Amino acid sequence: MSPRIAHSAEDAVSSIQDNEAIWTHNMAATPSVLLKGLAKHALSRRNLTLLQLHTEGEGAAMMTAPELRGHLRCRCYFVGAVTRKAVQNGDADYVPMLLAEVPKLIRRGEQRVDTAIIQVSPPDKHGNCSLGISVEATHAALEKASKIIAHINPNMPRTHGDGIIAYKDFHTVYEEAAPLSCHEPAAQSEIYKAIGENVAALVQDRDCIQTGIGAIPDAVLACLGDRKDLGVHTEMFSDGVLPLVEKGVITGAYKKNHAGKIVTSFVIGSQKLYDFVDDNPMVQFLDTEYVNDMRSIQRNPQAMSINSAIQVDLTGQVSADSVGSKIYSGFGGQIDFVRGASLSEGGRGVIALPSTAAGGSVSRITTTLNDGAGVVTTRAHVHYIATEYGVVSLRGRSLRERARDLIEIAHPDFREELNREAFDKLRLSLN
Repeated sequence: MSPRIAHSAEDAVSSIQDNEAIWTHNMAATPSVLLKGLAKHALSRRNLTLLQLHTEGEGAAMMTAPELRGHLRCRCYFVGAVTRKAVQNGDADYVPMLLAEVPKLIRRGEQRVDTAIIQVSPPDKHGNCSLGISVEATHAALEKASKIIAHINPNMPRTHGDGIIAYKDFHTVYEEAAPLSCHEPAAQSEIYKAIGENVAALVQDRDCIQTGIGAIPDAVLACLGDRKDLGVHTEMFSDGVLPLVEKGVITGAYKKNHAGKIVTSFVIGSQKLYDFVDDNPMVQFLDTEYVNDMRSIQRNPQAMSINSAIQVDLTGQVSADSVGSKIYSGFGGQIDFVRGASLSEGGRGVIALPSTAAGGSVSRITTTLNDGAGVVTTRAHVHYIATEYGVVSLRGRSLRERARDLIEIAHPDFREELNREAFDKLRLSLN
């Protein structure tokens, strides 16, 4: 049976009924056009649940509007800018979960998915569309959803990997040319450049790297122009990878898993990035159940994970999803890759962060984590910690040794206080 052709975004989602669990495509592929239609349609429905990771765009922002209370509630496996306030206020739900586990939750039926709404490329000559720049857990949701509603966008790149879906499998389609969500590279500063140089010093020829989006990953990648035969196996990447591909630094030649390929689950960046991945067989977009599985990560020798944090305490506990008790983001793939890299032959994991926050008034390296702060990477998993003041390895180090080392890379303005509190609060004598 052919899909129903909708004449508007609101018409496209009109088949959604009360009490449905709706999965939305995520990241830069968020189907903002359909979500705008859902914001209107939901007013005539009750008890809808919108399942999501990080979402972007005007349509995503409309999902937490006050008028939707009682009609639609967001259930977030990762929290972004458009859902953060709602989660912190109790108007949306946060589900702490490793990104590798989200597709499993769906496939095992632990999370019901009634409808999936997605944004795809136009069908090719074989009648297949592409999920384009974001596969993540949406691939699993499509397997379990009773109906799939698709926004066909001529601007969506066609990518290689797990994102292929047959046009005939759609329940309803709506076609409209709309811009994709773009992010230009983050502004650099002397602090970020220093962090980038410190982390880059750990990167060796033939390493297989995992990194993300933002000023720190871009700063690290900018320092790797003289490396040879780097590989990439990552849940996501952004524009910082492109110069290294163009220079022949990233080849993947020594990867044991997907040799010669860049493996990812989604990308977020500029139009140049989206043009790069369009019909590019070098880039494989795969399901996060596979990409973030530590067994997939560890198969590549010299796997190196590069992640960030909100706060690190003197024992090595890493808080990355909350500011105190206020949820800020989510687990994402940090621990997936920290652990996978540690199991890789010659692998390493680094947590990189500026030494201070709030304009230099707050130390990010603290004696203890703030009240209510969640631990994402435990002190048993942590390896390297980097700030603009240096890099330390915590693997195999005692609590006393960790505290001493971490104070050395804290901002100088806070070192005396940290030394004093290490003894007063933790009973660690650092002399």
